[in-house]
Amino acid sequence: MIWKPFASYNVYLNQKVFIMNYSLKNILFLDIETVGNQPQFDMLGEQMQAHWYKKAQFLRDFDELGAEELFEQRAAIYAEFGKVVVISFGFFYEHENGRKLRVKSIYGDDEKQLLSDFSELLSRSYNKGNQLLCAHNGKEFDFPYLCRRMLINEVPIPSILNLSGKKPWEVQHLDTMELWKFGDRKSYTSLDLLASLFDIPSSKGDMEGSQVHEVYYKEKNLERIKKYCEQDVVVTARLLLKFTQQGLLPEDQIEYV
Repeated sequence: MIWKPFASYNVYLNQKVFIMNYSLKNILFLDIETVGNQPQFDMLGEQMQAHWYKKAQFLRDFDELGAEELFEQRAAIYAEFGKVVVISFGFFYEHENGRKLRVKSIYGDDEKQLLSDFSELLSRSYNKGNQLLCAHNGKEFDFPYLCRRMLINEVPIPSILNLSGKKPWEVQHLDTMELWKFGDRKSYTSLDLLASLFDIPSSKGDMEGSQVHEVYYKEKNLERIKKYCEQDVVVTARLLLKFTQQGLLPEDQIEYV
């Protein structure tokens, strides 16, 4: 199935006009879930505590909550103070009953191992110039976060993730939030809001991103986090289908493996 732009649909990518004409089967949809790299602030080393305190002073709720409480709420979004616990991904393939989306996750407590497994997957199966990674707000969060944590864990960064030395039009990253902006740079639009606008079932039924740190460290429920992450992948895939006017993705066309 070829992704054909509607009304000469142009995507402005890094200030270059990029005409999308990719096969859906060459797009890997992904989402990550992250937590603080320690359960609480006082478990950080002295040097990292000092670094977090400096960063926390610039956060909006510092005066009200303080550095310690902010760590549990916000550390996960910074690669310097967080870690990846789930990487969920999905891809389309043609089935005898039509198009299907297969969704899978790599997850666990050993961040280096899960990053290594994902790096190997990308290097083995997504190493061609016509393949893309797609995530919501991926260019600001998922893609750079993965690269930073791979560097910290001494894991090779796959070519499809690595921007080093690439021209803007060579970057193989799609971002559904950027597609929605149509060149407008001034606002953030959540995946959940777009899901509501396009009548896509939300992923926020059981939990929200702000709860992941607590669910991981206090409930110790990685399975719950994994399921939540996989639903974000499904919502992202459905949103791209809406953006490109390619219809719906019923539940019976989704496989979780």
